[in-house]
Amino acid sequence: MRPAAVIFDFNGTISDDEGLLAELFERIFGEVGIEVPASLYFEQFAGYADDEICRLVLERFGRSGEPGLLEHLVERRAQLYMEAQQTRSTVHPQAADCVRRIAALVPVAIASGAARVEIEGVLESSGLRELFPVLVCLEDVQRGKPDPQGYLMARDELADRAGRPLPADQVLVFEDSEQGLRAALAAGMQCIVIEGTAPAERLTGAAGIVRALDWSIPLIRERFGED
Repeated sequence: MRPAAVIFDFNGTISDDEGLLAELFERIFGEVGIEVPASLYFEQFAGYADDEICRLVLERFGRSGEPGLLEHLVERRAQLYMEAQQTRSTVHPQAADCVRRIAALVPVAIASGAARVEIEGVLESSGLRELFPVLVCLEDVQRGKPDPQGYLMARDELADRAGRPLPADQVLVFEDSEQGLRAALAAGMQCIVIEGTAPAERLTGAAGIVRALDWSIPLIRERFGED
């Protein structure tokens, strides 16, 4: 059955940027004397909201009591991300095409732990912003993934716009991380995971694992009744 709606994660899903994020977190923490290599990022922190990653790292290294440090790190990460986007597009053509095809068939939204300014900036530059009437971002939730709050908020906003209920089990999520998968499942939704961020053995419960957000992949087309 075709889903009633689709909610996309952003980082690592629409935007192929988890490698970039690992580089940026290593850089910003290195600037304040904390070593966070990419291996540690992917093992422990990928999939959490940006502010939660910073909080968890500071707690791990005994730096959480330093006034203003958390806020500085979050702002610095956002600054570097936007600078990187000027020269390094992270939305691949096949991902943009896939999003457009899905948006032509069902209502779509984004639920992400990234800042709104980052999401909107990347969507604008890739020509996708107008497809998303609903964005649930870092600033909109009290509890980030793996809590389901963001996905439930996005579903409710889509339902309000549609003027009809959207049962959670009829909503399909595209994610890339273990934390995001757990959030989608906790919301009662189905979830297809883009591989590369989390090892397959940590993705129990996924409705499928695919190599990319790409309409040429049969599993994705079949979910929308397309051959």
